[in-house]
Amino acid sequence: MRVVMIGTGYVGLVSGTCFADFGHQVTCIDKDQSKIDALNENIMPIFEPGLDTLVENNVKAGRLTFTTDPANAISEAEVVFIAVGTPARRGDGHADLSYVYAASEEIAGHLKDYTVVVTKSTVPVGTGDEVEAIIRKTNPDADFDVASNPEFLREGAAINDFKRPDRIVVGAHSERAFAAMHELYRPLFLNETPLVKAERRTAELIKYAGNAFLAVKISFINEISDLCDAVGANVQQVAKGIGLDNRIGSKFLHAGPGYGGSCFPKDTLALSKTAQDYKRPMTIVDTVIEVNRKRKESMVTRITDACGGSVTGKTIAILGLTFKPNTDDMRDSPSLVIIDGLQKAGARIRAYDPEGMKEASHMLENVKFCSGAYDAMEGSNAAVIVTEWDEFRALDLERVKNTLSEPILVDLRNIYPLEEVTELDYHSIGRPVSG
Repeated sequence: MRVVMIGTGYVGLVSGTCFADFGHQVTCIDKDQSKIDALNENIMPIFEPGLDTLVENNVKAGRLTFTTDPANAISEAEVVFIAVGTPARRGDGHADLSYVYAASEEIAGHLKDYTVVVTKSTVPVGTGDEVEAIIRKTNPDADFDVASNPEFLREGAAINDFKRPDRIVVGAHSERAFAAMHELYRPLFLNETPLVKAERRTAELIKYAGNAFLAVKISFINEISDLCDAVGANVQQVAKGIGLDNRIGSKFLHAGPGYGGSCFPKDTLALSKTAQDYKRPMTIVDTVIEVNRKRKESMVTRITDACGGSVTGKTIAILGLTFKPNTDDMRDSPSLVIIDGLQKAGARIRAYDPEGMKEASHMLENVKFCSGAYDAMEGSNAAVIVTEWDEFRALDLERVKNTLSEPILVDLRNIYPLEEVTELDYHSIGRPVSG
């Protein structure tokens, strides 16, 4: 099929490349000429394991192209995806749909034969209705349907998630649109991937509901970890004990410094705002948003306590800056709140992240970015593991002890067994304190 992807951000680039890898003819469009030029040189705007190779292979095969010119590609396309950003709007927290609506108007001007216009961006309930209205107003004679096809990609594992998904969700109002989407995803149905066919508004809500529920699980286990600290229990064993219950499941039951990234913060906020607009407030989601905000702030206190009650004049090594491993995404990362809080308390910061330092340098001031984990720890009073990158899972603990001026290791991801860190002043989340 002939496919167009409007937007070459995280969702658009990964999705477009994977569709091309399925054998479809894909054109990715973006207004940023420098980004398109870079992609044509196989320079990726994001870090996602395996993406550069997949892009290179499909460009060479002639199935994937990048351009700033939408006219020819859209006029010949059978399916056009809108995959532009929907950031939280400043001031009120609602999703900013200006890019979605601008893309809709541009698409409308180039439609010729029957086309399915698909919102791949995460959008509030009812956005598809507005997209349809914009296209009909701009091009009354257009033959088209608007569908919703939310994405469920985890940064760092996006290619696998796209090719081996738990489900495909499609919301539409015509069997013609469903048939086109079924053909588009046909390679996945050979492996019996479930297809959830729904009304368009239902599909839009599925995405928000899914992310909000996962955010609830994260905040729940984080609060349980605080109780574990108070009563002397082990949160990892609690998580295992409840996660083995099939009704609960083990995923997203890992205590840590709070969630961040491109989805959970803005999606929970957008869902809350939508519920308020319809006078159906979501108390659980509102509470989760507040719990997560306080969670990040509380990590500063936890680190300060590990350092004897004060970090004034001390140097803290921060290991990991991105909100999760295998990405360079710094959006709403706990490290931003933690570093800011430590600096306000009088600490100096030395930091290292395998992929996120370039992005972090635009967001953080007065931070010494280092060449590696041990470089960051050199002469520091304490080291704090914020992101669970693989290279932090096998640190030479004797070297850690000798490199730090004080043998304090604060592990906000619980990646070390307690029995392995007895020579350090080791502090973790919801588990007994060593020493």
